[in-house]
Amino acid sequence: MPGRTTTGAEATSSDDSPPGGPDGPDGAVAGSAAENTTAPAAPVAAAPAPAPGARREQLLAAAARLMADRGYHGVSINDIGAAAGVSGPAVYKHFPSKQAILTELLVGISERLLAEGTIRAEAAASPDEALDALVHWHVSFALGSPELIRLQDRDLASMDETAARSVRRLQRRYVEIWVAQLRARDPGTAEDAARAAVHATFGLLNSTPYSATGGAARLGRARMANLLHRLGLAALHAAS
Repeated sequence: MPGRTTTGAEATSSDDSPPGGPDGPDGAVAGSAAENTTAPAAPVAAAPAPAPGARREQLLAAAARLMADRGYHGVSINDIGAAAGVSGPAVYKHFPSKQAILTELLVGISERLLAEGTIRAEAAASPDEALDALVHWHVSFALGSPELIRLQDRDLASMDETAARSVRRLQRRYVEIWVAQLRARDPGTAEDAARAAVHATFGLLNSTPYSATGGAARLGRARMANLLHRLGLAALHAAS
């Protein structure tokens, strides 16, 4: 959805700002000169609007939830704005289009996965320690952001092709970090087998939008994280 330029009337008001306080024209209290000899009460300060960065994060979180539930094409800019407490046109102050929001969500999480995976693998003292750290990291992501997993599963094809290629490229690099550590652990593991094991492990860990609901939800996050961690390592180790 393309952005639009605000009119002069729209530019004078902000959907991100709270309404005026009681000292505006409509809130003025009429009285005689005698009644006005006492000092007026101090006006109540309006709550500050969220900082631009905070509002942007609110919009991204709202969009992720809505798109995960309804699909990219089932959500409008007005829906996203309403979920974040602003009007639809106010969203365009932060993003030029709905497509830009989808791009930031999926490219952004792919970049984050790669960056954190790289850090954890490089900080590890051994391949076993690296795999342990990588599984811990991915479990944390999967339990914390199940809506992004659902969004990618459903709507990667809804992305602009250039952005979709970026996602795929970033994710291939992330996979190769895992493959390298798995083969370093056991040099006899064939590259194809290692890569297949990594993808299978991702399938297991990325099941959280489904496995962490219903009866499994009663385990609690800590126990679910521990279970996924053990299952993920077992799947990787089965390749060697």
